[in-house]
Amino acid sequence: MSNPSAGSGLVGLRAGWAIGRQGWRQAMAEDHAQLALSNDDWQQTFDTNLFAAVRLDRAFLPKMLEQRSRVIIHISSIQRALPLYDATLTYAAAKAALSNYSKGLSNEVAPKGVRVIAVAPGFIQTTATTRLIKTLAKNAGTDFDTARQGLIDSLGDIPIGRTGRPEEVAELVAFLVSDRAPYINGTEIVIDGGTIPTV
Repeated sequence: MSNPSAGSGLVGLRAGWAIGRQGWRQAMAEDHAQLALSNDDWQQTFDTNLFAAVRLDRAFLPKMLEQRSRVIIHISSIQRALPLYDATLTYAAAKAALSNYSKGLSNEVAPKGVRVIAVAPGFIQTTATTRLIKTLAKNAGTDFDTARQGLIDSLGDIPIGRTGRPEEVAELVAFLVSDRAPYINGTEIVIDGGTIPTV
């Protein structure tokens, strides 16, 4: 759904590394990581992290509006508020756009019975994250724990003292789509262990 021709998404990484269709590549220099990204990198990231949601919404909304009692959940990211210019700028920009789109859509469809909510996870320890950390460790010539801590440090630490678990995000989403949350709409719920340092 991210692109009519499909393709894997771009995930920006700390220390100037990026995963794209060309595989791993090192940025020209840490100070110029942005310059190492092509127009295709930007487009692919937005296709995956913004336009996929837009296309799914357009496909499902007509029936949802007929039923007048459904919920759309967009998975954003705390990166939309904590962009790492040397690593995840494209991803952060796409997620910021998704959060903005989510808010605008909620204003349009909530009066017609469809709630729209964004969920912004922080560092969640998924299988993809584990693969990412292993690759970072290998490329940096360090161990898994050091590479993992480097990612945590890049976010400014996690006050709760650990990374999140996928099931914790799933539990939040299950609550938001349930009958126990009928008045929650048009907002973004952060689940990040306290990573974002501001109110």
